[in-house]
Amino acid sequence: MTQTYQAKIYVTLRPSVLDPAGTAVQSGLSHMGHDNVGKIRIGKYIELTLTAVDDQAAETQLDQMCDQLLANPVIENYRFELEPATVGVAP
Repeated sequence: MTQTYQAKIYVTLRPSVLDPAGTAVQSGLSHMGHDNVGKIRIGKYIELTLTAVDDQAAETQLDQMCDQLLANPVIENYRFELEPATVGVAP
């Protein structure tokens, strides 16, 4: 029997990679008078549901999805949170 899971995926640039979008946002905030904002890094947030036979299979699928499409492992790190989907969520 399969279980439906809800995944929250966070993709961020590796610390060694320059973030021009983060720099632009920081500059914009500074020009708006928010000089107290420090270094900004921009990333991606992805939510998805998936079905799998168990937690381990779901985690394996998520790792593959992130490595192959959702993140660029050369310049990005990712992490995810996985939990059983609430009742009424379609796969």
